[in-house]
Amino acid sequence: MKRMIQFLMENANPSIRLRIQKEILGESKAEEEANLLSQIREEPIYKAIAACQKENGWLGNGFHGPNREAGPYENQEVGTKWLAEKAVGKNDPVLSRAMDAFVTIELTDLCYRTKGKYFDEFRYAANGQNLIRCACIARAGFDDVIDIKPQIGLALDSFRRALEVDSILDITKVKKVSGREKRVFNDNERWPCYYHLDILAHTQSWKTDETIKMLTDAIKQLMRQDRPQCQVGGDSWVGYVLGTVGCLKEGYVLGYDKDGIHYTYLDRVEWLCRCGLTPYLPALQAEIEQLYHAVDEDGICRAQIDENQLHGISTYGGQQLEIDWKEPIRKYCDITFRVLLICHYAGIKTD
Repeated sequence: MKRMIQFLMENANPSIRLRIQKEILGESKAEEEANLLSQIREEPIYKAIAACQKENGWLGNGFHGPNREAGPYENQEVGTKWLAEKAVGKNDPVLSRAMDAFVTIELTDLCYRTKGKYFDEFRYAANGQNLIRCACIARAGFDDVIDIKPQIGLALDSFRRALEVDSILDITKVKKVSGREKRVFNDNERWPCYYHLDILAHTQSWKTDETIKMLTDAIKQLMRQDRPQCQVGGDSWVGYVLGTVGCLKEGYVLGYDKDGIHYTYLDRVEWLCRCGLTPYLPALQAEIEQLYHAVDEDGICRAQIDENQLHGISTYGGQQLEIDWKEPIRKYCDITFRVLLICHYAGIKTD
């Protein structure tokens, strides 16, 4: 842990160094923090996000990722996630105004790009623009400012539902659409998705021994590998088929093997550690151990990871804090930092 910190403090992007000081060591100094923040605000992506912000605080011309009128970071969801991951803080004018937009702009506004429709997250399992909105709020650490308690409760209920039924097949039905079969959720059902886990990973208020145990059991259920027929997702029926926001499927894994090499999904491992599940999930412990022992004498983690998941920051993935990976050391800084975070949230001490 100390070697990783030393390597990163000597080589990594200002945002990584800032997060180590605040999140890992808890000893950020005001003058140094201000210096690091000023460097982050000089980065091209920060400037692009700031330049696209509208008068009402909304970022760019998109919501759930890019489109023809919104670049990869110049949209509300990815822009706020990037700012949050870069640790610009609640006082950052761009991030705070974007969070204000989440409060003042109606969910039926055209900026949400749902043509004025509100897809109720309590009616449609694993769906709804408000789930995405609340995940952005949680990631930015504004859940103590903006009330997302109902959606935290919904996230817990959705994971709990995975324990109440035998499988997703029990709460979905098959519809024929244009001659093709589509599996859709029953109305007013619950089922966990990517955004539910994102919300839980980045909030604290829900954590009790009981809820952590329930979430552990639900993840174990989703990790079952013995029923390939149940390894399916579901869509929503809103008068037509609408895709969910990352519906979780049975067969959930934390990594995969290819050509004799094991690759880790760093976001899945980090989020489960953040949720407090490390002591109770052997599969998670095994993944952490493999990452930990891939750290060399110089403090660089050389584990094989799923690079497509780590690269950039987007709607369903991306944790890259370095400006680019043109030099290999920058990619290793991103990998090593994520493994450092995983170790930290798994309870491994720095001394």
